[in-house]
Formats: sequence, structure tokens, C-alpha cells
Amino acid sequence: VVHPLPCVGSDPADNKPEEEPPSQPILGELTASQVTPNSIQLEWSVPEGTFDSFTVQYKDAQGQPQVLPVDGGSRTVTVPGLSPSRRYKFNLYGVWGRKRVGPISTDAITAAAEPEEEPQSQPILGELTASYVTPDSVQLEWSVPEGTFDSFTVQYKDAQGQPQVLPVDGGSRTVTVPGLSPSRRYKFNLYGVWGRKRVGPISTDAITGEGEGGLCIHCWLAVRMRGCSRPVLCPRVTAAAEPEEEPQSQPILGELTASYVTPDSVQLEWSVPEGTFDSFTVQYKDAQGQPQVLPVDGGSRTVTVP
Repeated sequence: VVHPLPCVGSDPADNKPEEEPPSQPILGELTASQVTPNSIQLEWSVPEGTFDSFTVQYKDAQGQPQVLPVDGGSRTVTVPGLSPSRRYKFNLYGVWGRKRVGPISTDAITAAAEPEEEPQSQPILGELTASYVTPDSVQLEWSVPEGTFDSFTVQYKDAQGQPQVLPVDGGSRTVTVPGLSPSRRYKFNLYGVWGRKRVGPISTDAITGEGEGGLCIHCWLAVRMRGCSRPVLCPRVTAAAEPEEEPQSQPILGELTASYVTPDSVQLEWSVPEGTFDSFTVQYKDAQGQPQVLPVDGGSRTVTVP
């Protein structure tokens, strides 16, 4: 019995056309789209097909080869860790299966380094003088020939020999030290505070006046030059007090409020509903529990405690 051979191509599955393998993808152009002193951003195109991944190759500032892998869906990458003002050549390869396509290349120069801001020079303290003296106060004046300070600190010892500290804001060039004893010599040290640094001190001596009236700096200097240890009344001050005027009614203090607060200062405000005061004095204790005194002129209604 002869069995007929099956016809070639009689199975429908044998008639399916074979799928053509995908064509190799194509790399377009590579460009440097953004440049900084220490990085360059690269961009590229893929006009046809898709890649599994990419590889960027370049040499660093020391001439060592570097490889930066990039996923296949990306069209941009930033190359970090570069040196300013330096030319780099970048090669980009596309990885397709086991095949590496490329490279496409570009050159780019990193930007120049931004100039560092010069650190501010340390401010300089000038001279400290006692510009006005009364029996119970001394007015100090000082200069700052160069720069600015954040604040100042006046240090002295009271009549009992106890050290006292008087803080002053950085914009001031004068302060009145109150609560002194008559006919007594005091030494004052002034420091400038600049950031976390204390500059100084600059120093001066002063002798408080005796009895009523005050002693201006000119008379005080004359007394010191004559070698007299007991200052005389200043005629400029005593003359101004004559003739005596009728006593004014006592002025009245209003309310005291903290109007503005920062981590290291408090601004105080107060009112004077009636009359005028010659001066004010703010008293408080610092973080170490030490008593502090802050004098304020009589025309002020606000002060910042630094």
C-alpha cells in the first residue's frame, strides 16, 4: 500500500511570514545644554528606534577615564564633579542588546569659578573719653575709625568694688554710666563685640563731681592737669542752673511693653503721659543672673536690649 506524501505547505501554521528583526536604533546629536563651574548637562536625540541604555565616557581633571551609565529612556544627564574653566570631551554610546552603537561626541568648557566674597575685615576701636561728668554719672564717648560692631560692652567697678557690665547697641558712640558715687575715680573699659569675637578694650579714667552740678570734660581735664584730686564745680553747668526756676510737677510714667522680640534682643516701649524725664534706666538680669543697667536719654520712648 502506497501512502501519499503530505503536501508541503498544507499546514496553515507553515504559511505564516517570519517577523523581521527590529532595525538597529540610530543615535542623533550630542550637545552640552547647561554649563556650571563644576558640572555639564548633556542632551542627545535618538531619531529612530530605542536603546536599552547609554554610556557617557570622559576624562576627569586628572586625566582618569570615567564612565557614567544612563537608562535607555533618558535623553539628558548631568555630569558632576568637574573642575572650573576646563575643556572636557564627552563620548556617548547607545547599548542595544549586546551591541554598542556610537559614539557621538561633543566638547564643552566648564564655567569659571564664582569669586568668593572677601571676609569683612575686623572693625577697629578708636579712643574712649569721658565727655561729661556729674557727681553720680559719667558720660563716655568713643570712636570706630573702621568697620562696624554688633554691640559694645562697658565694664567698670562700682563704689563697693563690684564689677559692673553695661551693654550698648552697635550704633551708639556714647553712653551715660549712672549710679556712681561723688568724688570718686573710676576706670572704664569698653569692648566691641563683632560676631563671636570681643575686640579691645579701650580704657579711660574719670573722677565724678562733688556736690551739685556737673563737670564737663574741659574742666575735668584742667583739674587733672593741675594735679587736683578734688574736682571743682563746672561754671558752665552751675551758671546754667541760675536763676532757679519754679519746680516743675513730677512727671508720670505710663506703661512698659515689649514691642519687638528676636532670639537675642528685646525692644521695649513706654509712655510718659505727663511731664518730661531727664533720663531713663532699664534694669534686668542677664542669662547668668548678673544685674545689668541700660541708661536711656530722656527724649527716648523705645530702646533695644541687646
